[in-house]
Amino acid sequence: MTPAAPPTAPPTASLSTSPASRLLDWRVRFGVLALIWGFSFVFIKVGTEGFAPFQVTFGRLLFGTAVLAVALIVKRDRLPRGARVWGHLTVAAFLLNALPFSLFAYAELTIPSTLAGICNATTPLWGMLLSLVALSEDRPTRVRAAGLGIGFMGVLTVLGAWQGFSGVDVTGTALALLASFSYAVGWIYVRRTLSGTGASNLSLAGSQVGLATLQLAVVTPLFTSLPKSVEVLPLLAVIALGALGTGYAMLLQYGVVAEVGPTTAAMVTYFIPVIATAAGVALLNEQLTWNTPVGAIIVLAGAALTQTRTSPRPRADPPPVTPTHPVAAATTNGAPTHPVVGIRSAGAERVGTTDGAPCRA
Repeated sequence: MTPAAPPTAPPTASLSTSPASRLLDWRVRFGVLALIWGFSFVFIKVGTEGFAPFQVTFGRLLFGTAVLAVALIVKRDRLPRGARVWGHLTVAAFLLNALPFSLFAYAELTIPSTLAGICNATTPLWGMLLSLVALSEDRPTRVRAAGLGIGFMGVLTVLGAWQGFSGVDVTGTALALLASFSYAVGWIYVRRTLSGTGASNLSLAGSQVGLATLQLAVVTPLFTSLPKSVEVLPLLAVIALGALGTGYAMLLQYGVVAEVGPTTAAMVTYFIPVIATAAGVALLNEQLTWNTPVGAIIVLAGAALTQTRTSPRPRADPPPVTPTHPVAAATTNGAPTHPVVGIRSAGAERVGTTDGAPCRA
């Protein structure tokens, strides 16, 4: 699950905590987070062997909501207020949870978990593409535009486009790519509608996952029937997918972002397809041809380029202003004091993430 908006400023560190221990703690939690999210694709694959895709998604959201609800109770956090906020959360729950989770579950009926994990890494590419239309203030540089092209070349490499996509299920792959696209759309929507609500990040995220659970609770009975028998391994996979991959991982992410900042925390995105590929090959005996890891590297390189930021050019010193100049009253030592000047638009943040928060399955 992808949280609504992780914190952007690290809290004041305890005086009793040494820098070395804090760094070690961050590294451990960062590694655990990458492992959990990387193994999520294996959990999905195993879960679909015993349950319908919608049932896997519903179970995932249900157990994730339970973990976040416990965290809300322990922290004594309040739920968001206002019908408008809950309306936006409902849309966000669909775009960032109900829809992509279900699409990945359906995709892994016909494609290996390794391919699903690589498709998940295209979220920044979709976000960059959407920024050309949806976020005019986030104008792409040549480097970022090149990253977009390189990234999609990597997708074609993974799929083996030169051999007519032989051996790859086109429908399943399209569903996985559509899930990643939904993440990008969802993050743009969240940034534009849920910033400045006054609610905590945990409160927003817990409410969002809870709403997605309700959405699947309505849809699942309409399209599925209860399984005749419940196998232990798929059930454990769904529980792990929800409790760890959708609940606990979100809490880990909050801590990492708060301690080392969103930019460093976002680097976990680039470890997810690597771990997903290794787990799929080692645990599920999935076949791996040369173009899959090569294409994955190209995808990650392109995604990294789309996230680069150029340093703002220093402004030339303005001409001296005499006391009788019309704009003198609006300047301080020649520098304009208009409240808009120098403030970066919220839309200039990374597309596909919120304050650097990685998107994943």
